Amino acid sequence: MSGPVQAASGWALRARGLSKAYDEGGKRRVVLDGADLDLQVGEQVAVIGASGSGKSTLLHLLGAIDDPDAGTVELEGRDLFSQSDAERTRLRRRRIGFVFQFFHLLPTLDVRDNVALPLELEGIPRRDARERAAEALEWVELGDRGGAAPDRLSGGEQQRVALARALVTRPALILADEPTGNLDPARADSVLELLSRQARERSAALVMVTHSQRAARGMDRVLRLDSGQLRDEARDA
Repeated sequence: MSGPVQAASGWALRARGLSKAYDEGGKRRVVLDGADLDLQVGEQVAVIGASGSGKSTLLHLLGAIDDPDAGTVELEGRDLFSQSDAERTRLRRRRIGFVFQFFHLLPTLDVRDNVALPLELEGIPRRDARERAAEALEWVELGDRGGAAPDRLSGGEQQRVALARALVTRPALILADEPTGNLDPARADSVLELLSRQARERSAALVMVTHSQRAARGMDRVLRLDSGQLRDEARDA
C-alpha cells in the first residue's frame, strides 16, 4: 500500500466526550468514556484495540447509527445529534459511506443496481443512478461486472462492490469496520489499496477499525481504543 500523505486542510469530523455504556446482566459495562476524535478532510485513521473494546460502537456513533449517552459528533460542522431523525438519516445517506466486514449485497440485484441503490433511495432517477454506479465500479476496477449477480463474484470483488457503493454518493466520511476480515492476504491488500486511494482521490476522511497491523500502518494515524479512550499510538510510543 502507498504511504500516508498530508490531509487536505479543514475538519471533516470532530467528536467530543463520546460516552456509551450497556447494561449486561444487571451490570453496567462502560464501552466509551469521554472519547475525542478530530479528523481532517482527507485524513485516514486506523482504530485498533482488543475485541470488545468498543471499536464498532465508536463507528456506530460516528456514523449516527446509534446515540451516545453523552458527547457530540460534528460532521462538516453540523452536530449530528442535534438534528431530527429524518435530517440525520438524510445526512448519513449523503455524506457518510459505510464498508463492513460482511458485504451486505442484495442477491436479487445485479452489481450495478447494488451500487446505485443509495442514490435511488435519495430520489435520483434510476437512469442517472445507474450511470453514476457504473462510474463508481470503474473506480474499483470492476467496470465490466455491472451486470453480474453478486454470488458470481469472489469475496474480494464483492468487497470492492461494497466499496463502490460507499463511494457512489461522494461522501465526506467513510467508516470501515474490519473491511478485509473475510479476505485472504492478497485480496485484503488489493481492497485496502483501493480503499485508501479512492478515499484520497475524493478527499473523503476515513476511519477504519482493524485487527491488522499491516492495514493500520498504511493510515495517516493509528489510534488505540483502550478503557473507553482513544490514544495516539505514535505519541504514546
